[in-house]
Amino acid sequence: MTLRFDILTLFPEMLESVLKHSIPRIAREQGAVEYHLHNFRDFAEGVHQAVDDRPYGGGAGMVLKPEPVFKSIRHVLPQGGAAHMVLLTPQGRRFDQRVAEELANQPRIMMLCGRYEGFDERIRLGFEWDEISIGDYVLSGGELPALTIIDAVVRLLPGVLGDDASAHEESFGQGLQGRLLEYPQYTRPVEFEGMKVPEVLQSGHHGEIAKWRLNEALKRTIERRPELLDE
Repeated sequence: MTLRFDILTLFPEMLESVLKHSIPRIAREQGAVEYHLHNFRDFAEGVHQAVDDRPYGGGAGMVLKPEPVFKSIRHVLPQGGAAHMVLLTPQGRRFDQRVAEELANQPRIMMLCGRYEGFDERIRLGFEWDEISIGDYVLSGGELPALTIIDAVVRLLPGVLGDDASAHEESFGQGLQGRLLEYPQYTRPVEFEGMKVPEVLQSGHHGEIAKWRLNEALKRTIERRPELLDE
């Protein structure tokens, strides 16, 4: 099954510049995912194709108008099957690995990237959205959150990482390991500037290595993110 992303944005070139690299590119080349970028300014009317206007009641900034967004959504929706619709907003539920796993099971995801001071409320009311936030901070628009979500999701698709188990061994994956930060990783050389690879990792004893990794993951989680163990 191929996961289809439809991303509605004012800056499709901003997303494409990232999606043609690394894991998102590999996923597309393998046929695991499709990216369809749509500029909703193309659906705005008038000479200047304005997509924003001043807010009723006054206030700073500009607000995205409903007309071009509604038109773009209604144009794009029939191009594929049923879509899980994601509104990228700081008011949404917090994105984490569990949400990424939910989205990875969808056949099609439509994402709306905002700009300016936000959306006309009728955009929120007009469709059945899954409102998602990537964190409690302010960004200039929804493009970076969209890329964050895409990267987290596509690496979970079967075969994209080569070894499917690796996606679940990372921090925030499934099972006990998913509640722990990842253990320290080493590669060659054995010694660098006086710092050595732990002897156990050189031993070839898989049982002892697994035990060491679990202990190190527990220790790191307790030191840095103890709230993860409260789950």
